[in-house]
Amino acid sequence: MRILVTGAAGFIGSQVCRRLLARGDQVLGVDNLNSYYDVSLKRARLQELITSPGFTFFEDDVSSMNVKDGRFAGVQRIVHLAAQAGVRHSLQQPRDYIHSNLVGFLEILEFSRKQEVDHLVYATSSSVYGANQDLPFGVGDMVNQPISLYAATKRANELMAESYSHLFEVPMTGLRFFTVYGPWGRPDMAIFDFTKKIIKGDEIILYGQGELSRDFTFIDDIVDGVIRCLDKAPASRTYVGPEINQGSSPHIILNLGRGSPVSVVDMVSMLERQLGRVAKIRLVERQPGDVDHTLADIDPTTAWCGYLPGTDLEYGIGQFCKWYQNYYTS
Repeated sequence: MRILVTGAAGFIGSQVCRRLLARGDQVLGVDNLNSYYDVSLKRARLQELITSPGFTFFEDDVSSMNVKDGRFAGVQRIVHLAAQAGVRHSLQQPRDYIHSNLVGFLEILEFSRKQEVDHLVYATSSSVYGANQDLPFGVGDMVNQPISLYAATKRANELMAESYSHLFEVPMTGLRFFTVYGPWGRPDMAIFDFTKKIIKGDEIILYGQGELSRDFTFIDDIVDGVIRCLDKAPASRTYVGPEINQGSSPHIILNLGRGSPVSVVDMVSMLERQLGRVAKIRLVERQPGDVDHTLADIDPTTAWCGYLPGTDLEYGIGQFCKWYQNYYTS
């Protein structure tokens, strides 16, 4: 299978590439290697991939992809993970999100329809649930109150995908990721950032007075969900349980989470145990754009593709801490 993965140097993208290569797929990876966070970490992820004969990497921006470019001829499936991430960064640099998340996604949609790909799987986010207070978050819930521009762009992606899928009969699956963590993670995410600060003895800041909770989901579980969904393209009038109001287009949206929220304070306690250190903590008010709690309803995803995340948070944090200490001390 010839598969295009965008955001191939990213946290999730690099691990998806690795899993696809391991099962024998031919993977074309695209990433613009932007400087939102440490580019050397992105290049190190790529080093894990480029030795595989089935992997070809293009340093490129999906916002300027040429659908007639022969480099991507014969692509059968796409996993679109390239995006400008980060809720808080969207408060300072909003135009980055329009360029990457809207213009870039439009180019992927155009590529998908003109190349007549078998299936497009794209990343959306639990952030689309915004001000929703009803837990767990179900894919049939109202998502018309995004509280960050990042969330608004991800919801826009879902609507754009629905339109293209309806008009051009391109099978598409949108995956709402819930707080992904693990080895090779993103430095701007809490577990990574807190680990660094605890080891250095720096103060960590807990927003919302430390009372926020998240549905932390281990990278291996996320990758398993992505590939299970990639291998099962929806058809028109696909029905995935009563929570999803599926229309006539071959397009579905699913949650990828753990289905088991943990408070940020408890997560910090797990980091302290794994690192053998005590964190210096400062409690502050909730930041604009933050939601209080997240919890994924994953029953429809399980019913659809057999997705069963099984990684305990303390075990997953332990795996991350081992990777972090090895990566930054070797």
